[in-house]
Amino acid sequence: MWLSCQQVAGASADRGGCFAEAWKLEVSPESRQSIRWTTVRQANEKANLLKHKQWYFPGGRRWEFSCYSESCQVPEVVRSGGELVMLLEWWSGTECTLFSDEATVNTFGKEHVIIILNHNFEIDFLCGWTMTERFGVLGSSKVLAKRELLYVPLIGWTWYFLEIVFCKRKWEEDRDTVIEGLKRLADYPEYMWFLLYCEGTRFTETKHRISMEVAESKGLPKLKYHLLPRTKGFTTAVQCLRGTVAAVYDVTLNFRGNKNPSLLGILYGKKYEADMCVRRFPLEDIPQDEKEAANWLHKLYQEKDALQEMYNQEGVFPGQQFKPPRRPWTLLNFLFWATVLLSPLFTFGFGVFASGSPLLILAFLGFVGAASFGVRRLIGVTEIEKGSSYGNQEFKKKE
Repeated sequence: MWLSCQQVAGASADRGGCFAEAWKLEVSPESRQSIRWTTVRQANEKANLLKHKQWYFPGGRRWEFSCYSESCQVPEVVRSGGELVMLLEWWSGTECTLFSDEATVNTFGKEHVIIILNHNFEIDFLCGWTMTERFGVLGSSKVLAKRELLYVPLIGWTWYFLEIVFCKRKWEEDRDTVIEGLKRLADYPEYMWFLLYCEGTRFTETKHRISMEVAESKGLPKLKYHLLPRTKGFTTAVQCLRGTVAAVYDVTLNFRGNKNPSLLGILYGKKYEADMCVRRFPLEDIPQDEKEAANWLHKLYQEKDALQEMYNQEGVFPGQQFKPPRRPWTLLNFLFWATVLLSPLFTFGFGVFASGSPLLILAFLGFVGAASFGVRRLIGVTEIEKGSSYGNQEFKKKE
């Protein structure tokens, strides 16, 4: 059955289309914990498809939201990485300071952008997420991620449904997949931040040495704090999202006290102080020609290298300092789900130990041990020393 925008409860026109506002209704117990999809036709000349989603939560409450075509905006209560952001902001109390100018900061959360972030630290992605959260775009943040993460329990599965673009980091195999994923984001209804790690892998001394050998063979200036950027993903993203994306934000991250933070340290409650230098480049300033855009990216990384050198010498980045306040939503979201999910588990565990059955107690302890092992394995994905060998040999191949 086809419906117009006006027939969808709470629908409103915005940016050439319509989408439903969130609202709550009582549903039958049989419908709880399910996801139902219906299709709504957009009543405008483009006749785009609007997917209307209904998420059911414990207690029979329904949260409904909608999205254009293949692009979906997740409601605030269902966030990618919200629990990890909570750990960074509220558990460890890590501080994040921006170095930029007021005009640039005023555009945050108000436009589609491509983010270029250096890949030197285990929690660099988490610092990026906390910034998206503080400017209200965590739910619509995207990333070009390695395909291995797709198979990581919870994280990979969540990212799949959030339309994260995955790649094998072999351009011959990735080209069609990446272009298709980017085109799906071209009509994204909410302001989107698309993150790129142009270096392709985390910085290590071995990878850096091989990368600089490639730079020398290509006649490119050597970098001291970064790997040679891989240009294909960047130039393709700019080409596919031109007309949607307004600017490129170059973000250079470092930590005070020459610290090398880890996700395990965050779980232990260690506090870090992150500094992020953010520069805004209007998309029209980036050449449309692929080769010239690639040269633009190489020049950008030379500037990023100079910024890191300045930080190591002076302890600060250039620009005005901003400390965007943390918001309570990730903490409230965590407390809600912890109450909903952990209360039954604690009740069950108490019952197991009260039963006095050695078999039940051992089985329960085995379950807890397996869960702890799984969490530790998830943390291992972020550890630099356990990272992939990508870059150790691939840099030797011509891009």
